[in-house]
Amino acid sequence: MAAELFDGPREGLGSDEAAAALEFVHVTQGLDAVTAVEEAVNAGDGFAVAFIDVRMPPGIDGKETAARIRALDPDVNLVIVTGFSDFNPSDIFRAAGPADKIFYIAKPFEAVEVVQTATALARRWQLDRELAETRAALAEKVVQLEAQALEVAANESKAAHVASHDPLTDAPNRFAFLRALSERVGKPGCFAVAMLDLDRFKLINDTFGHFVGDEVIRIVCERLTEQLGDAGMVARLGGDEFGLLMSVSGEDEAVMRCELLLRGCTGAFSILGQPVQNGASIGVTVADAEHVHDPVDLMRRSDLALNRAKQSGRGVVRVFDENMDESERFRRQVETGLEQAMDDGELTLVYQPIYARRGRDVVAFEALLRWCSPKHGMISPKMFIPIAEESGLIHALGDWVLEEALQAVKRWPRQFVSVNFSPRQFRRPNFVPHLLAQVQRAGVSPTQLQIEIPETALTGDVERAAETLYRLRQMGFRVAIDNFGTGYSSLYNIRIFPVDTLKVDKSFVDGMGRERESAAIVDSIIQLGRSLELEVVAVGIDTETRLRALQLAGCSQIQGDHLSPPLVLDDAVVLALGGDVDEPQPPCSPDGPMPGTGASV
Repeated sequence: MAAELFDGPREGLGSDEAAAALEFVHVTQGLDAVTAVEEAVNAGDGFAVAFIDVRMPPGIDGKETAARIRALDPDVNLVIVTGFSDFNPSDIFRAAGPADKIFYIAKPFEAVEVVQTATALARRWQLDRELAETRAALAEKVVQLEAQALEVAANESKAAHVASHDPLTDAPNRFAFLRALSERVGKPGCFAVAMLDLDRFKLINDTFGHFVGDEVIRIVCERLTEQLGDAGMVARLGGDEFGLLMSVSGEDEAVMRCELLLRGCTGAFSILGQPVQNGASIGVTVADAEHVHDPVDLMRRSDLALNRAKQSGRGVVRVFDENMDESERFRRQVETGLEQAMDDGELTLVYQPIYARRGRDVVAFEALLRWCSPKHGMISPKMFIPIAEESGLIHALGDWVLEEALQAVKRWPRQFVSVNFSPRQFRRPNFVPHLLAQVQRAGVSPTQLQIEIPETALTGDVERAAETLYRLRQMGFRVAIDNFGTGYSSLYNIRIFPVDTLKVDKSFVDGMGRERESAAIVDSIIQLGRSLELEVVAVGIDTETRLRALQLAGCSQIQGDHLSPPLVLDDAVVLALGGDVDEPQPPCSPDGPMPGTGASV
């Protein structure tokens, strides 16, 4: 049998290829087998299978041989060959396990059994090695991915901190303050919003230099934070202005605490060994839980009170009252007149082109609302949109805007229309079916409409927001996140929200030439969009320098008055068809909207 297996051709022993692939090594003693296995392991070419007779006198027996071979090579398959009935397999298991790598052949046997067993176990041994290599590679990949995840998390945390904190003082910035204020207005209890501004700070910069001015800013921020403690929030809103948010029992406590804060910021600061005289003024407004408050309006009211404090001789605290706000009556007039304005045809849409980065191809138009009041003239959307949002008119107003925009897009050959939706519209329970019904009534494909959602609309109920966006995308609508980068949840949101486009906030575009941080944020958003295969639109481009900088940075789409102002519908159609608009028509005449600018679509 040994001669048949090892010395000559293996005819009749199974598949010729399988038999030829086997390389047999034959020894007569257990110690010789152990030596052969050790040499093979050291050479990096271990055996796949070892056939071991139980009785091999005068040397060590099969059990000891199996145990020594297993100690040298944990991967080899052991086949125990025996004809003795008193042999106990459990002894071999304990000595040379595991059990799934120990097999048996009973005597008498044929040479073909050895070949077949060796072929099968050698194949299994090869598969085990490949599986082990695959597992090792997978484990290494998992380690790499975990390291990358930690790096991404660290970068996200750093980016979130940069986006929400002032680089000079490391205090929360305007965006973080507005976010905190938005959260506070929804909670019970009375609270105060205060604006603090340093008096004659420009004189400090001009006299001592900007280094000293920056140090004054840092000292003031430290003192405010120390005095306010955990009972409130201090934010640097920009320049020498700080925002303060604190819980109070009423107006008297708010004034008292503001006066204490004011005293802490007033007096001589010792900077670089020289005294620097400093002073400040504070405007404060007190809000309670009995009324609905707009965070932006609370800040505006505090600003009005701050202006009154400056006018009163500086170094004082002033509380907002209705007499300070001369525009409050106009605000009420706007709320009253807005609903009538829709019926009277005083509202109109204009369309600002969105261009591809290279060339002058118009890929879309953004629909922008204008109110041409015969009594007050052009009323800014910044004035009446927040009022519509607060009063609930935003839904009727939004329906009118969408209806007009859907009629307009049918006149363009290939461009889509981008329509803004406010947070209140987006959070409407029937937002998706209502939107789809309007599109179907207009006979427009969902692919011709891009829905612009401000990033602030995606905060709060994140799961519901993600589900709404997913349904919109499934139906074919395009989705853009407007004002991207102004919230410190941006990097997290973009991973879970199904969107097509990021619109870089105008404040970052404006700051590109002045602030290194703004340029870095814009570049990061462009790179993020590219890596996620999203379109990135830069808005508010008003100079050739900013246009070229954004084109070089790789911004995929561009929009702004430097390229084209918002156009009335007829002019937008001319541009969409490839024509030129040398003298754009104004959206308003002294008597109201120009003909063909929206109401007559």
